[in-house]
Amino acid sequence: MRNIENILSFNDRFVENREYEQYLTDRFPDKKMVIVTCMDTRLTELLPKALNLRNGDAKIIKNAGGIITQPFGNIMRSVLIAVYELGADEVLVIGHHECGMTGLDPENVILHMTENGIKDETINTLLHSGMDLKRWLTGFDDVHDSVLKSVSIIRNHPLLPPKTPVHGLIIHPGTGKLDLLTKGYDIVEGKQN
Repeated sequence: MRNIENILSFNDRFVENREYEQYLTDRFPDKKMVIVTCMDTRLTELLPKALNLRNGDAKIIKNAGGIITQPFGNIMRSVLIAVYELGADEVLVIGHHECGMTGLDPENVILHMTENGIKDETINTLLHSGMDLKRWLTGFDDVHDSVLKSVSIIRNHPLLPPKTPVHGLIIHPGTGKLDLLTKGYDIVEGKQN
């Protein structure tokens, strides 16, 4: 059986046995937080457990690297929706050690694209159309700096309520150990950390 058939078969049993009942909650985060983090598979269950989060406690936004590259992109929009419409009142940016975005070479990504059937003409059109494809596909050199950059974009966003705490952390993808880089409460209260 292929993945989708396995998923659908399992889902039929899951619903029939009413296993969903243990996860019932509403759309508002009980702990009133929104988390921006990486899509790394090691964090799927580890991150919520390491933060003592249960289903319904937080809005979790995942992308490659857990980074915000554009102040008016999809990730920041999701943060603002979580704050204004879903009751979140603080933000956590959580990067992790051994991230696949560390040192990501856009030239290598483009090579893999062409090896998988994307035509050179398509790549060239994008490269010459004003879209900065290479920048869009670039990772980061240091997770610490990446987290702090994303935190800065959120903290300085003109549409974020001024007293919103924005924290920056790094999690170890094996142990779940958290390292606090910057505490948003200190910034909101005028203290430096």
